[in-house]
Amino acid sequence: MRRLWLAAAMVAAASAAQAADMPDLPVLRGGFTDGLSKTTHNWDGVYVGGHVGYTSDSTDFSQSVVGLTNYIFRDSVLQQPTSTWSLMNKTTTQGTGFGAFLGRNWQWYDAILGLEGTYTYFNNMATSTTGTNALDIINPPGDTPPANTTDHWNVTLTGSAAAKVKDMIALRGRVGWDGGDFMPYMFAGAAVGRMDVSRTVTSNVTLRQDVTSTDIFGVTTTTPGTPKPVPAQSQTQGQHRTNAFAVGWVAGLGVEYCLWEGLFARVEYEYVKFSPVMNTSVTLNNARVGLGYKF
Repeated sequence: MRRLWLAAAMVAAASAAQAADMPDLPVLRGGFTDGLSKTTHNWDGVYVGGHVGYTSDSTDFSQSVVGLTNYIFRDSVLQQPTSTWSLMNKTTTQGTGFGAFLGRNWQWYDAILGLEGTYTYFNNMATSTTGTNALDIINPPGDTPPANTTDHWNVTLTGSAAAKVKDMIALRGRVGWDGGDFMPYMFAGAAVGRMDVSRTVTSNVTLRQDVTSTDIFGVTTTTPGTPKPVPAQSQTQGQHRTNAFAVGWVAGLGVEYCLWEGLFARVEYEYVKFSPVMNTSVTLNNARVGLGYKF
C-alpha cells in the first residue's frame, strides 16, 4: 500500500510540472473575440471620380405658351380667359449621361458628413410636343356688347414647344454611415442646368354678334351674326432661348463600396427639379454608377 501511494504522488507531481511548462493558449486569453469586431474603413478625406448613368426626363409643356398668348391678347377681353388654358401636355424621354464628381468627407466614429460637387453631360436629352385648343368665349369679363347682343369670341390656339437639357452642375451635402467596406448615404443640394427651350403659338380669332329681339307677342328670337375676323388678336408669336440657365434642387440615395485601399465604386439615384424656363418645367430622374479614389 505504501508503494501505491508513493507511485500516485510521483504521477501527480509530474503532471503539475508538465502543466506549468505548457504555453499560454490563445483561447485562454480571449483570442477568438477579435473575429466578432467590425472591420472599419477610413472614409475621411478628399475624393474624386467619374460616373455614367441613365436619365428619365419629364417635361411639363402645359403652360409653355402662356407668356405668348398673354402678349397676343394683352389689353383685350381675351387675356384673362385664355391665360389658364392648358394647350399641351407632359412628355417623357430617356437618355444617357456621363460626368465627374469631387468631394470631401469628414468622419466622426461611424458618422460621415460630406460636401460634393458633380457635373453631368446629357446625351441627346431633347423632347417636343404640339397641341390645339378651341373655345367659344361668350361675353368675357370687360366686354361691353350693344344692348340685346351676345358676343361670341371664337378662339383657336395652336402651339408647339421643345426643350433640350444639355448639362448640369450640382452642389450636394451628404450624410453617410460607416458600414466597414460599405458606406450608404443620402444627399440633398442645389443644381444649375443648361438647356435650349423654344415655343410658338398661332391664334385665330373671330367675333360673332348674335342679336336677340322680342316681338309684340313676347316671342324671343336670336339672330346669329356673321363671324368676322379679329386681326389684332390673330397672329403668330415665337420665342427661343439657347443655353438658358435653370436653377433647381436635388436629392437622392446611394451606396459606396471600397474595392481596394482608396479605390471605391458607387451606385446612386438622384432626383432633380428645375425652375421653369419660359413656363416649361423639367424634372430629371438619374440612375448612376461611378468609380472614384479617396486620397
